[in-house]
Amino acid sequence: MAARTGSRRRYGKAAGKTVASAMRRRKRGTLRSGKGGKGGRVKSRKQAIAIGLSEARKKGAKVPRKKSS
Repeated sequence: MAARTGSRRRYGKAAGKTVASAMRRRKRGTLRSGKGGKGGRVKSRKQAIAIGLSEARKKGAKVPRKKSS
């Protein structure tokens, strides 16, 4: 098994913590979508991860830029 040279973490530790927090809020039913949490309740796992990464980005954690379509 060859070790990869120059591999870096794509996401920082702080980003992981923010996503974990969002996942817990989704489980409790307190995670909401939309600007300022004014939207509906989040049920989707993928959506919870996306919200967590977005919050981490705002806090300044190491998160790759959003892909623009």
